[in-house]
Amino acid sequence: MDESYSGLPTSHLLGSVPAVVSEDKEKSTASYEAPEANMQIFPPNNGGGKGRGYQTVGGPSETFEEQPANNWRGVFNVASYTQYFNVDTDIVLNRLLSSLFPHTGDFFSKIDANPDLYGLIWISTTLVFVLAALGNCATYLMDKHTDTTTAWGFNISYMSLAACSVYGYAILVPLAFHFLLQYMGANSSLIQLWCMWGYSLFIFVLASFVLLVPVEALRWIIIVLVGAASASFVALNLRSHMEGSDVTIVVIAAFLLQLALAIFFKVYFFP
Repeated sequence: MDESYSGLPTSHLLGSVPAVVSEDKEKSTASYEAPEANMQIFPPNNGGGKGRGYQTVGGPSETFEEQPANNWRGVFNVASYTQYFNVDTDIVLNRLLSSLFPHTGDFFSKIDANPDLYGLIWISTTLVFVLAALGNCATYLMDKHTDTTTAWGFNISYMSLAACSVYGYAILVPLAFHFLLQYMGANSSLIQLWCMWGYSLFIFVLASFVLLVPVEALRWIIIVLVGAASASFVALNLRSHMEGSDVTIVVIAAFLLQLALAIFFKVYFFP
């Protein structure tokens, strides 16, 4: 191309675009602001509520929230009770051994930071099966000891009787004492009472095997000693836990109820 044509003005030509000067370019660049990024999580949080959609990162979480146990919604939420099963083998064994030595009276200090319901459920269920099975075995041995010609049959009603008596006692008695202590102005925890009463039944599991001996007098001696030990465990721990409050009647009532439970086991399961 001839160099003479390069100097011709082009701003008046049709379709021509004037060159952008560097000053305008800098001004337009300075005035431009990038849009703020708004990151979102996929898939959207469709919780069923109105106005819920994609969840913005950094915004308030609308995920599952654990319901507290003191809320009615938390009562029917399984996650609310996981803290009461957070125990290992060493902790459970230590509490089982403590229930066999009632004179210390320091059981509540051991479970104060972490009361559990594992012992209540496990010990109660074990006791139900032990009473039903060994009760029938003890009846068989006693019948054969007195008269070898006597016909014997397995009594299936022992299972239902054991379940109703053990579960009913382990749940309702601590619940009743909790409301009684609250009425008397004493500070008590229902979970701690359930925990303590649950472990107090462990000694009856061991005693059931000894009660297989077909000697009636020895059976009564064993059940009285075992009942007194279990009743002392409950009474002494209640007294030490409620120290400073006048709960003597409550302690005596707990002792007598535990002793009555031992006699009930002897009369109905090891006659």
